[in-house]
Amino acid sequence: MLEVITYPNPLLRQISKPVEIFDKELHTLLDGMYDVMLAKNGVGISAIQVAKPIRALLICIPDEDGNQHKEDLLEVINPEIIEKEGKILFSEGCLSVPEFYEEVKRYSKIKVIYQNRFGEKCEMVAQDYLAVAFQHEIDHLNGVLFIDKLSIIKRKKFEKGLKQKHKF
Repeated sequence: MLEVITYPNPLLRQISKPVEIFDKELHTLLDGMYDVMLAKNGVGISAIQVAKPIRALLICIPDEDGNQHKEDLLEVINPEIIEKEGKILFSEGCLSVPEFYEEVKRYSKIKVIYQNRFGEKCEMVAQDYLAVAFQHEIDHLNGVLFIDKLSIIKRKKFEKGLKQKHKF
């Protein structure tokens, strides 16, 4: 199984490269990312979180009962947000920043263009939870973590908690 890298690993700050080859190797990576995401109870994961600096991510929003279904899985390659509107405050967590949750301000509705695992062009309008998940994962592809979006006070609280946890 793939390993999820965690903050402060410097790889998380790397800007991911566009995917140009849509082959079996990519499909194997996407399948492995899906397995890790489910094993870690995540709703999204980007390739950089498993130390692969390519512009690929997965999102699988759970149903009302908290269950994730493979048919709801979005495999998103080379995403680009082309429209954004509204604001939403959403409590976020991250597989690469375990056991820390905080409210982050995001766009409430976005339009995204991307490619699927076969390189076919796709377009989607996402709202609320799905829009937040897209923005969170696309940030990863650009070397940005949700903790970067916190106020200075909340960021200091996070850093202090991290130091206590790891006894730096």
